Amino acid sequence: MDRRIVKLILILVLVVLVVWVDIPRPEGSAGLTIGKFHRTMNPVLGLDLRGGMQVLLGAKDGVTPDKQALEDTAKILESRANGLGVSEVVFQVAGEKYILGEFPGLTNTADVIAAVKQTGLLEFIDAGTTYLEPGTNVSTDYVAPSAQTTSPEAASSTPVPTPAATESAAPTTTETKVYHTVMTGVDIKTVNVSTSQTGGFAVDFVLMDNGTVIFKDHTTANTGKYLAIVLDKAVISCPTISTAITDGSGQITGSFTSEQANNLAVTLRYGRLSVPVEVVESRIIGPTLGSDSLSKSLLAGLIGFIIVALFMILYYRLPGAVAVVAIAIYGAITFALFKLIPVTLTLSGIAGFLLSTGSALDANILIFERLKEELRNGRNLKQAIDLSWKRAWPSIRDSNIATIITSVILFWFGSQFGASIVKGFALTLALGVVVSLFTAVYVTRTFLSLTTDAVKPDQYQKLFGARRSENA
Repeated sequence: MDRRIVKLILILVLVVLVVWVDIPRPEGSAGLTIGKFHRTMNPVLGLDLRGGMQVLLGAKDGVTPDKQALEDTAKILESRANGLGVSEVVFQVAGEKYILGEFPGLTNTADVIAAVKQTGLLEFIDAGTTYLEPGTNVSTDYVAPSAQTTSPEAASSTPVPTPAATESAAPTTTETKVYHTVMTGVDIKTVNVSTSQTGGFAVDFVLMDNGTVIFKDHTTANTGKYLAIVLDKAVISCPTISTAITDGSGQITGSFTSEQANNLAVTLRYGRLSVPVEVVESRIIGPTLGSDSLSKSLLAGLIGFIIVALFMILYYRLPGAVAVVAIAIYGAITFALFKLIPVTLTLSGIAGFLLSTGSALDANILIFERLKEELRNGRNLKQAIDLSWKRAWPSIRDSNIATIITSVILFWFGSQFGASIVKGFALTLALGVVVSLFTAVYVTRTFLSLTTDAVKPDQYQKLFGARRSENA
């Protein structure tokens, strides 16, 4: 079979798939699920297009975090929020002590913020023969490492008692006794929500090797006593050690609702915050302005595409018509990628996509101009097509690589300084450029080669706008 036919079949299969992905679906539809991969198959709109809430979090008074600690905290906050089912949330470092959170589509994020900004310090404390009611605030002899010098992952789970520090660690607690911390949550390996023996919700955990040894030694020596489980200095459960726990697994029980158990599991699963944070400012952003801008942008893009399509067809004739089809395929593939990755679309992201469309047209124009030159120089059509691709490729390659490098720099800039609009622009621009290269080199070339088989030399002027030289 002709290789061009094989390429055409592959292109048509790809077109069918991307059109299926691009078809609008009603809210609540099943979407696409392949194993653990799931997508709703609806475009993800950013804060400026669908509205939502923007929250500025700052390091608590007395804490001066370094840059890495802030970045780690932002990543943990985002992982926690997504773990709670609040998708499309973005947390970015802004300045020297702030983290900016964006919640598209949400107008009341109080519960989410309360869950994700917990310090997340889990302690197992020796309560002896004293039962501690859940909710009781306690003082412990554990001193957390400084956020300026040490990450939580680098800290040992073995507590370091420092009496001078513990006296001022919790000045507002209701308990005056300082309890000994047997172990912290640093050595927890896995966390899952389950049901307890009484039928309520519980959180199961499995410890790493170091934690297993500590847990085994303590429970063996303190059978019959209480081992309180404390999160951020507040007791959440105070079970009795009925037997020695030697296998490194345990269960946190309490009067948990399903949501409370899940919030606790997410907090433990994604680690302790490097920097304790508090809400500095929050504001609701309405979608009206963004929706109006989106409508106008799409209308302007449609008008621009029609004008460009007319120009390509009138000036380049048959190749121009082929290019218009290739650009339409380019748009369908790019939009399908936006859905599948998924890419959060903002106004700046749409601008990046439209700009990459220009790159796709530039590649075709370079090729077609070379094609016309080769025809004028007396080449037959097959030779002219081959030479046009070969001689236009270095310019296409260099210009697109330069654009991709620029996109990477812009994406890095947006990541470092909390400019999410810059990141969206850079991401959609880079994706668009990569797809435009594919359509220019693979789709346009295949279509053009197949449609020109029956073209005769006397039709060059009519179909290509170029007369073959009689001196060739």
